[in-house]
Amino acid sequence: FPVTIAGTTYTVVLADGLNKIITMDNASANALKIPTDASVAFPVGTVLNVYCKGAGTTTISAVTSGTTTITSAGAVAASPTVATKKAASCVKIAANSWIVVGGIA
Repeated sequence: FPVTIAGTTYTVVLADGLNKIITMDNASANALKIPTDASVAFPVGTVLNVYCKGAGTTTISAVTSGTTTITSAGAVAASPTVATKKAASCVKIAANSWIVVGGIA
């Protein structure tokens, strides 16, 4: 079930990890934010699927970068970008620790 986000910033919620696709649909660059465990207690193993539908690229990052780590290609902490018409999955691997795999730049 898609959750369509038309704005330029979206912070994920617990329900987004329940068999959904977060569709980022904006012509401008936009951001998908992952909160700390203290804000939203996603269980380890949660997968957040993100599809960049609009013309603007989607950057995936932490709401609090010093607490939540987002890792992508090469095991480097980063804010990966999903290009238009590409998809990626954010997988929670430990407390406040996520990896992003898929169509990222």
